[in-house]
Amino acid sequence: MLLAVALCMVAMIGLAQGKAKYVFYFIGDGMGVNQVNGTETYLAALEGRIGTTPLCFADFPASALVTTFSGTNGVTDSAAAGTALATGHKTKNDALGVLADLSTPIYSVAVSAKKGGAAVGVATSVSIDHATPAAFYAHVGYRGEYYKIGTQLPKTGFDYFGGSGFLKPTDKNYPDAPDLYKQCEQADYVIARGYKDFQKKMRKADKIILFQTEAATKENPKALPYAIDRKKGDLTLQDITRAGIGQLSKSERDGKGFFLMVEGGKIDWACHSNDAATVFHEVKDFDDAIRVAYEFYNQHPDETLIVVTADHETGGIALGRGPYELHTDVFKYQRMSTEAYSRHLSALRQSGKAFTWELVERDLAENWGFGKGVTLSEGQISRLKKAFDALAAGSAEQSKSLYASADALADNARTILAECALVGWQSGGHSNGYVPLFAIGAGSELFNGRIDNTEIPRRIAKAAGWEME
Repeated sequence: MLLAVALCMVAMIGLAQGKAKYVFYFIGDGMGVNQVNGTETYLAALEGRIGTTPLCFADFPASALVTTFSGTNGVTDSAAAGTALATGHKTKNDALGVLADLSTPIYSVAVSAKKGGAAVGVATSVSIDHATPAAFYAHVGYRGEYYKIGTQLPKTGFDYFGGSGFLKPTDKNYPDAPDLYKQCEQADYVIARGYKDFQKKMRKADKIILFQTEAATKENPKALPYAIDRKKGDLTLQDITRAGIGQLSKSERDGKGFFLMVEGGKIDWACHSNDAATVFHEVKDFDDAIRVAYEFYNQHPDETLIVVTADHETGGIALGRGPYELHTDVFKYQRMSTEAYSRHLSALRQSGKAFTWELVERDLAENWGFGKGVTLSEGQISRLKKAFDALAAGSAEQSKSLYASADALADNARTILAECALVGWQSGGHSNGYVPLFAIGAGSELFNGRIDNTEIPRRIAKAAGWEME
């Protein structure tokens, strides 16, 4: 009996000490504890019950609460948080890949992985030069230097990048320099436009970048469409993750595995807009991408580590706002993001039809469930009518968040649906709330309890046997 126990303990110790050959690092931008819990509560409500329906990643066996303050602020921005998650160092808000002096470069776990012989990929649902992905390869004092960030991407030699595109492919200060797409091609990167194009080009590409189609980029170079707004043929975070696994598995050198960072970037954008239904769809979409990695884990359970966390919480979402009730089921009636609905109303006004309250009332029922599943008070109906009158008269003010704007009618629809759900928001910015961490696989025992965000890349490196600078 004692021998059996001893042998079991030895086996467990051996498993704990096993190195992670394949590492997935998922970052849900803006995804605090309540963004996760709210999504699970919403999914249960869709099933007609009170409770939660677990997301795949939230069922991972290792979990932790993570502190997120930056080197100079109690509330971090995405650049400082991304730098902490990438390099293990705190820095000043707005800084990427440099210390708080804004000049001393610091290097990410992705660089450590490459030096350790692993194939490396960095991917996101927003532009590849945005704060979180850029923290893994760039060094700038200000996150808004998009062109400068972009010029550093092809110099990394990483095997795979994925995202919507570049925010600033050219810079008037460098009129003779080729655009960033050309600079990538000159560094032997193959650029694929859409998942089908990627599948055609991957076989012969040593290094590849997956962007959305040129038509989609012209429509919105900043990001992929929200999951709630997605149309057939749109590039998805699942596509980007699956492509990354395919390319990195092919690029793996001498059996040394790979590292892939994937950001769910638009959770944060929807939180800045206080658009709860869109947030929950984004978190679920993020989980769908993680499921792609989880499928890989199931094929290589002893060699794979998946870590899921966030850079900060956004919006201060509250699941309940007075009465001891929650009605997240009403969010099922919202058919598009607030931003998209504002565009929809603009198209409706220009359609040639008489833009009447009766027309808009039917449209609100179709796209928000008002009067068709969601019962409104007289005061709420009055607010919608007032916003309609202003929109019809051409005097409606735009409600602006960090990444979007919407007319007053669309914004009132968003606010009223949240009131009916009893979901509240504290702000349109970030908060200092804990963010969750979930992990599974080789080395996941390192991720339990309460830890600071700077510890995460260091523990990933430890699990994989890479040296962090």
